[in-house]
Amino acid sequence: MFRAIGRSQRTVAFSGLSRLRYSTVTSKNLSKTVTSVLPNGLTVASESLPNTNTATVGIFVDTGSRAENGRNNGTAHFLEHLAFKGTQNRSQTGIELEIENVGSHLNAYTSRENTVYYAKSLQEDIPKAVDILADILTRSVLDPKAIERERDVIIRESEEVDKMYDEVVFDHLHAITYKDQPLGRTILGPIKNIKSIKRSDLQHFIETHYTGDRMVLVGTGAVDHDELVKHAGKFFGHVRKSETPIPLGSPRGPLPVFHGNELKIQEDTLPTTHIALAVEGVSWSAPDYFTALCTQAIIGNWDRALGTGTNSPSPLAVAASENGSLTNSYMSFSTSYADSGLWGMYLVTDSQQHDVRLIIDEILKEWKRIRSGSISDEEVNRAKARLKASLLLSLDGSTAIAEDIGRQIVTTGQRLSPEQVFEQVDKITKQDIIMWANYRLLNKPVSMVALGNVKTVPSLTYIQANMNN
Repeated sequence: MFRAIGRSQRTVAFSGLSRLRYSTVTSKNLSKTVTSVLPNGLTVASESLPNTNTATVGIFVDTGSRAENGRNNGTAHFLEHLAFKGTQNRSQTGIELEIENVGSHLNAYTSRENTVYYAKSLQEDIPKAVDILADILTRSVLDPKAIERERDVIIRESEEVDKMYDEVVFDHLHAITYKDQPLGRTILGPIKNIKSIKRSDLQHFIETHYTGDRMVLVGTGAVDHDELVKHAGKFFGHVRKSETPIPLGSPRGPLPVFHGNELKIQEDTLPTTHIALAVEGVSWSAPDYFTALCTQAIIGNWDRALGTGTNSPSPLAVAASENGSLTNSYMSFSTSYADSGLWGMYLVTDSQQHDVRLIIDEILKEWKRIRSGSISDEEVNRAKARLKASLLLSLDGSTAIAEDIGRQIVTTGQRLSPEQVFEQVDKITKQDIIMWANYRLLNKPVSMVALGNVKTVPSLTYIQANMNN
């Protein structure tokens, strides 16, 4: 059959926010992020939130699957699985009991660029949370028996990911777009690597990448910054600093090269066909980052199952809703990394009823509409309002805020407050969006992946020609 290549992260927003008035979206009275840096280079960032007795504490490491090579791809994710299996100070049972006894929650995840461990706890248990995070991150015993057990677990996880067609498509999209480059690798790694990763590979990865200058300890909620700095020094002070530290947000290697490619996977058993179409997008710190998101918001998302679109301000949504032969759903996306990105559309069509070329034509028509300037000021203001509302709603709770702080500092070296973000979004004009679309959507490489009944999926040559027409 087909292989999933791993999990991807996408910036998808704006669904269901169209009724918000853009004149009322504000970000007043939000707390500020305070940062400090320990002697070993570890950054401590915190944001105190009012009227709460709980906190989220997380450690963000500037390493993920793009820090791996072809032989050890999957190591960062493998380490995430082993983190909770015992340390030099605590057994697996000890970790679980210690967390359970104080009512805390402990979790972790790996992405292409980051490894994250975080705990949600009561205010008085913050020191214990920082202690446990430091312990599992820097003192894991990497027990050989646990390695073999988790090897089987990860293989099963890979098999489950293989059934998530959007994950399959987006991972193939990364693979062909960033061919033979770190961003093209997957998070779980290929099965052959999962089966062959050794304890020495895991140890080497920790020694190479788990250094103080690549870590950010974040605390949000009922957090006192000075106290958090003290806890960081006590529990993370032993972590060494790289011999040649690179500031957070700075390139760690050659800039990724976007390759226009296509991959069609005929799979007759699937009732739906899944297609991803992408151009080169923007990095987290790109000056046109928010312009890309506003353009994405103008296009928006649509799903036939929700029964919307006829009265939508989006011409693409109207076309999709009034023509049952176009598609089941579409989603605009913007995926950003430290130094690159993907921007485009993800479609789900009926494998038997839909001619994919028709919806592709409508998408290209929508892109041309934006390029030509046939968008209204009202559309631009609506997109900006939806973007601001979505960004603000994504900061609901201490865990979400911690995630935002950690991700921003690790990938850009700083954290923009909601006020600063809103200021940048408010400055975007209709002309900015038109210029962005003409730069990104004209005479540029395109990548496409299709999975399912791909017989009616047009060629990349057809798409490129119609884009540039």
